[in-house]
Amino acid sequence: MDAPKYSVVIPVYNRPDEVNELLKSLTQQSHKNFEVIVVEDGSSLTCEKVVAAYSGELSTRYFFKPNSGPGPSRNFGFERALGEYFVVFDSDCILPADYFQSVDKALQEHQWDAWGGPDKGHKDFTIAQRAMAYTMSSILTTGGIRGGKKSVGWFQPRSFNMGIARRVYEQTKGFAFDRFAEDIEFSIRMKKSGFRVGLIPDAFVYHKRRATFGQFYKQVFNFGKGRALVGIAHPEEVKITHWFPTIFSVGILVMLGLPFFSEALFEIAAAGYGLYFLLIFIHGWIVTKNIVVAVLSVPSAFLQLWGYGTGFFREWLNRS
Repeated sequence: MDAPKYSVVIPVYNRPDEVNELLKSLTQQSHKNFEVIVVEDGSSLTCEKVVAAYSGELSTRYFFKPNSGPGPSRNFGFERALGEYFVVFDSDCILPADYFQSVDKALQEHQWDAWGGPDKGHKDFTIAQRAMAYTMSSILTTGGIRGGKKSVGWFQPRSFNMGIARRVYEQTKGFAFDRFAEDIEFSIRMKKSGFRVGLIPDAFVYHKRRATFGQFYKQVFNFGKGRALVGIAHPEEVKITHWFPTIFSVGILVMLGLPFFSEALFEIAAAGYGLYFLLIFIHGWIVTKNIVVAVLSVPSAFLQLWGYGTGFFREWLNRS
C-alpha cells in the first residue's frame, strides 16, 4: 500500500466529543489520501473508542502517552507519521469537505514548505462560541495577526490549522515549546530556517471556542503568556501590535481612576472606549449577520483583550 500524502496529527486531552466531531468531518473530505494519528496526551477521559469507531472509514492510528502538552504530543505524532506532509488540527476544529482539495491546489501552485489557514465560526456553534470566533478573527481586536488577512506581515501558521512538509520537521525537529504559543515559536523558526510559508485562505477550519466566557478568558490569558514567552526567545518578533491588548487594559484602569481627577477626561476616555466597542458591534453584525452574536461580541472582545493583555504583561514581568 502506498504511503498517504498527508498525515493528520491530532493531540487531545480529555475531549472525546470534540474528536468525534473532527473525525466525522474528516470522513466527508473530497480528497481521501490521508491518514489520521490521534495522540492522547495523558487523558483520564480517553477517546480510544471514538477513534476505533472510525477505523472502517478512515486510516486511523491511536496512541496514548503521559501528559506533556500539545507541542511534544504533535512531535510524537510526527515521529510516527507516514505522509509527505504533516497536518495538525486542534481537537475542537471541524473541517469543510474541500479542505484538502484546497490545500492540494495551493501546494501545486505555490510549492509551499508549510502553510496555514484561517478559522471561522460555524452556524451550528452556540451564540457565545460564534461571538468568540468572530472576535478571535476580527481585525478590530487581535485577529489581523491570526491568518485572516494576507496583508498583515508575514504569515505565521497556528496549530489549530497548520501543515508542514516532512523535510521541515526533519530540519527543525518540530515544536520547541510544550504549550502557550508553541505554534508561533515554531513558525518563527521555520522562517529563520528559510522555508517558504504561506496562507491558504480557502483551507479554513471551523474552530469551536470554549463553551463559556470564563473558559475563553483563561484561554486568551494563556495566549498572552505565550506571546511573552515568544518575545523572550525571539525578541525581534514582539511588535507594538502585540502590546495593544496590554495598552487597552492599562487604559481601562487609568480611565476608572480619572473621575477622581477630572470628570471631563473620564468622559473623553469613556467615549473613546464606547466608540471602539460600538465599532465591534457594528462590524460583528455585518460579518456574522446575527444581532445577538454582535451583542455578545462586545463582552467577548473585552475579555479577549483584557485576558491577552494581562497574561502578556504578567509573564513579561515574571521573565524580565
